[in-house]
Amino acid sequence: MAVIQKNILLEGTKGKEETTALFDSGTSYSCINPKIASRLEQVLRLPKPLDFGPAKNGETLHASEVVRLDFYIGEYRFSDEFMVIPDLLEPIIIGAATLQKWRMKLDFEADDVIIDPRVTKLRLM
Repeated sequence: MAVIQKNILLEGTKGKEETTALFDSGTSYSCINPKIASRLEQVLRLPKPLDFGPAKNGETLHASEVVRLDFYIGEYRFSDEFMVIPDLLEPIIIGAATLQKWRMKLDFEADDVIIDPRVTKLRLM
């Protein structure tokens, strides 16, 4: 399965941080390392923990916390929730739910994330 790495800016009520995100359409939810999550925003407990797997070496990953953050790709601002995963090897993973929500497309030939600027505009009907 192919993935794309891209620099992004994360923003929460406690601060901002630049990091490299892994864009992975094979991961259901977006995930974040606990240290980064707690530096940027108040981490909330999930009503019930979630299990994800199998991950590396057939292990199951567990999430009992979640955080909502804004993130920027270039000038474009996005917002979503991220499952806080203990021992996550990557700083942050942008998963399929976020990619679909914001209609992002992964261009593996150009190793880039394609953004439709129209979806970043707030619309009230």
